Amino acid sequence: MTLNPADPAFAARLRELLPEQAFRPVAPHYLEEPRGKWTGQAGLVVAPGSVDEVSRALRAAHEARVPVVPYGGGTGLVAAQVMREGPAPMLLSLERMSAIRGVYPEENVLVAEAGAILEDIHTAAEAEGRLFPLTIAAKGSARIGGNLATNAGGVNVLRYGNARDLCLGVEAVWPDGTIFNGLTRLRKDNTGYDLRNLLIGSEGTLGVITAAALKLAPMPAEVGTALLVVESPAAALKLLSLAQARAGGTVSAFELISGVGLEFLKEALPEMRRPFDPAPEWMVLIELGMAEGQDPQAMLESLFEAALEAGLADDGVIAQSGQQRTDLWEMREQIPEANRRIGGISSHDISLPLSEVPGFIEAAGAALRARGDYRVNCFGHLGDGNLHYNVFPTVGKTRADYPGEAAQLQAMVHDMVMARGGSFSAEHGVGRLKVDDLQRYGDKGKLSAMRAIKAALDPHGIMNPGAVLPLS
Repeated sequence: MTLNPADPAFAARLRELLPEQAFRPVAPHYLEEPRGKWTGQAGLVVAPGSVDEVSRALRAAHEARVPVVPYGGGTGLVAAQVMREGPAPMLLSLERMSAIRGVYPEENVLVAEAGAILEDIHTAAEAEGRLFPLTIAAKGSARIGGNLATNAGGVNVLRYGNARDLCLGVEAVWPDGTIFNGLTRLRKDNTGYDLRNLLIGSEGTLGVITAAALKLAPMPAEVGTALLVVESPAAALKLLSLAQARAGGTVSAFELISGVGLEFLKEALPEMRRPFDPAPEWMVLIELGMAEGQDPQAMLESLFEAALEAGLADDGVIAQSGQQRTDLWEMREQIPEANRRIGGISSHDISLPLSEVPGFIEAAGAALRARGDYRVNCFGHLGDGNLHYNVFPTVGKTRADYPGEAAQLQAMVHDMVMARGGSFSAEHGVGRLKVDDLQRYGDKGKLSAMRAIKAALDPHGIMNPGAVLPLS
């Protein structure tokens, strides 16, 4: 396979195929990922305004053997959106394809173009009294095409599932420019291979998603939120079982938060409201969404009393207003920003079988203490087993004081996760950051099938080269 750079001759060919408004300057924001660890390159940036324009752009790239990097909101954390090696690619941004094509409240379906911002989809659904459950901290800039391409998770996976579970159909363009008209709103359609789910999670390596039919849910009439102090992750897991037994399918979110997370907020974002000072060692943020006539406040109070009696929780805050609920979630959603400001040595987006979570946290902490002096901020979506296990310098030091340790720490953590039947990538994807991990830990049969699918759909290897699978 030989790829060519997106040179002036190729750009001239594209200008014959696309309108002038489809071209963008190669601005720095297209070439940087949020944490500043990777910087990419681009020979040119195009922003098609329709699926037909995407088709023309990909067909030209396919014929000229020019690499293509699909670009959504640029919020990905595994460098799938930045290509720093190989020929300068054509960066294909979906920013101009941002329309909400239709909302069908009686079907609980919304159809959006891939460039629609996640928060705008929330607003469109809420205008019809519906909920689009996928939500992440970057909802104000993340675009739904990127959310689907990475199979994004977020805080509501426990109840509603991840991006894959919230999509009925997609419209997409294959690498040779062929349009896949799979934008079905059907919930049952057994007509062959599931190409929708092949594209979801493929991180732009098989084609470009241009629109999606998304599942909506009834808007909960009553919402209750509480932050409960627990003794340990093991106690938190027992509290989750207790909450599900008492509140059933109304548990929307169950987030594990460590005291280190609150201390980081105090250190990096001192203006942020914190419900406890000093911070307890472990907490859970729980949210219930209930139907009209139900009382989540009473349910949370009853749950806390039962947890207190069982020795699972000994303190807590139950939000008494919308503002208090907002403050609790703002605290949770700002933890990644505090992490970024402090500067981690090694960050890990991992998942484990639920019963393995407490043992992993204990064993990983012991291994790190035996190795050296670190701070660990462990938090995440306990309800679905997804932890963000991040290792930081001690107070007074920076990551520059730990040269060469990032890769070693990552290998240690990932080895421990995989030994417990977990995954080294829970919700952020593989991108370019974790390509070597996939080769190291991936099942041989799975990798063989992935390479065969890639070769069949993208024989010239133009789609996001170096992401998910290594450059050949």
